[in-house]
Amino acid sequence: MEAFARRAIEVAIEDYLSASSQSDWTFFDRGLVDAVCALQHATSEPIRKELIAANRYHERVFLTLPWPEIYDTDPERRHGFDSAVAEYDRLTTLLPVIGYQIEILPNAPVRERADFIFKHLPYSD
Repeated sequence: MEAFARRAIEVAIEDYLSASSQSDWTFFDRGLVDAVCALQHATSEPIRKELIAANRYHERVFLTLPWPEIYDTDPERRHGFDSAVAEYDRLTTLLPVIGYQIEILPNAPVRERADFIFKHLPYSD
């Protein structure tokens, strides 16, 4: 798990740097905060706040509630629902501490979730 989390940090930074040159919105399904949180969970190392501060995402983070009715495992998502709930709990605790505002997506069809996100994006016209 530790090696996986460290590699996830590297990939998240690469993705962040790649997206930073884009002029449009870029959404990350997972990112640096998730990876740093996973590393802290796997090793009990302190959260690497300096790493997070150097690679800041937008202050608003959209999270989905654990949703047992649609949760499933596959080769990419090997952990069970209880692990997903524990990870959600860790992230909802950590994100505000490091300066992020959480918006919880409704357990709703994809179109409604997308509409929710677009209604909560800060536009500068």
